[in-house]
Amino acid sequence: MRGKAAPFRQLPGDPFGPAQAFWVQADDDVTLRLAHWAAVSDSRGSILLFPGRTEYVEKYAGIAAALTKAGYDVLAIDWRGQGMSDRLLPDARLGHVGQFADYQRDVVEMVAAATERDLPRPWHLLAHSMGGCIGLAALHQGLPVASAAFSAPMWGINLRQMPHGVAVGMAYLAGRLGRGGRPAPGSGALETYVLEESFNANLLTTDPDEWCRMVRQAAAWPDMTLGGASFDWVGKALNECSRLARMPSPDLPALAALGGQEKVVSPTAIRDRIARWPDARLLEFPEARHEIMMCTPERRRAFLSAALALFEGAA
Repeated sequence: MRGKAAPFRQLPGDPFGPAQAFWVQADDDVTLRLAHWAAVSDSRGSILLFPGRTEYVEKYAGIAAALTKAGYDVLAIDWRGQGMSDRLLPDARLGHVGQFADYQRDVVEMVAAATERDLPRPWHLLAHSMGGCIGLAALHQGLPVASAAFSAPMWGINLRQMPHGVAVGMAYLAGRLGRGGRPAPGSGALETYVLEESFNANLLTTDPDEWCRMVRQAAAWPDMTLGGASFDWVGKALNECSRLARMPSPDLPALAALGGQEKVVSPTAIRDRIARWPDARLLEFPEARHEIMMCTPERRRAFLSAALALFEGAA
């Protein structure tokens, strides 16, 4: 199975080139899908792309096109429990993980694949939302990158009106009662968010074209979508955010982008981390929502330009 070709899907008329997708297997026998886009010209290095919760590698084809045009190879992953990687519950629509540290098993396989394929160095990290949480933990475990750019990193979760302790307690109790694999209230419907929400009310993007693309993908590929999260995922995610908040900042240059209309992750946690990261800066977009890489073209270009400048400076 390791390295065997995997499917990579495209919508009719998709202007972006396909990735070379392939399978790997983690040390606990979970099968994962990775996707590699090669640099258009002589490569300046490689970018390890860590997507967010519910996402799949095809969603980043446009971002990969911009990065490969800039001279970088890109390697992205479907985290365990989502995309085409192995789902972890009988109900494949529910986001779940046994332990948050299990995502580091996926990172290990991603680094191994990048090494086996001799992806050009230096390597850099580009991470969104949950991928930012996984990425920060991976940096503490020695992820071999020269710099890191984060889009709305999940260094804390926006629980809205629910106190943090109450959410953690509910998840813990559900686990003790054998209900950790059941949907957590407030984590979203079992159906994928973009097919349930209207554009005007959505928390992800202000760009109607990007929203339509997400809707088209979800409608065309329902097997790759994900709905709400399990009690276990919520509890483990909150605990991981708390664990990381107590740790020092990594010793490498970094950038984090935050939208002024952010309602998915915690803006306070992001600002607090960047304030404690001497070689990092915060790039704020007052009118943006959660997905800055799927936002209006000018905001998307501004973030990618800043990330590319970071990568070039670190190299």
